[in-house]
Amino acid sequence: MVRQYETVFIMTPVLSDEQMKEAVSKFQDFLKNKGAEIVFEDHWGLRKLAYPIQKKSTGFYHLIEFKAEPALIAEMELEMKRDERIIRFLTVSLDKYALVYNEKRRREKEAAKAEETK
Repeated sequence: MVRQYETVFIMTPVLSDEQMKEAVSKFQDFLKNKGAEIVFEDHWGLRKLAYPIQKKSTGFYHLIEFKAEPALIAEMELEMKRDERIIRFLTVSLDKYALVYNEKRRREKEAAKAEETK
């Protein structure tokens, strides 16, 4: 049964732009190769952490929303644990309320972007 998930991961702040994009594309490719459908992505950029992780106070945040089989989550999280560029990650299964909220948030973001370009 395919379910919808959302994963937010934090990459170490010492990465160059190139290394950061490569880390993100690694997980995009991983999901696509395993048959997942990426619904939405958002790069939140460099942000301050609530508390130091591995003696770092900032990190690059990235969100991926996707549809996949539940068995894929364990494989993806194992890959993230093995990747030294990822310092934290969290994957949540989205219920119907979260799906409606995310859809509304995306529409508002697109409307704001369209308003800016006018």
